[in-house]
Amino acid sequence: MEERKCSFCNRKIEAGTGKIYAKKDGTVYYFCSSKCEKNMIGLGRVPRRVEWAIKGW
Repeated sequence: MEERKCSFCNRKIEAGTGKIYAKKDGTVYYFCSSKCEKNMIGLGRVPRRVEWAIKGW
């Protein structure tokens, strides 16, 4: 299986879980939870400014 990481918090996503969001321009985002999805897509937050996101980039 391919190892995927959350596009927002950079945590590992287990197989069979999470969500995939594809934009019209072809960009694909992977999310481990609805919390990460709502923060990035809905609220437009940047991961580096959120304290609970892993800073491993």
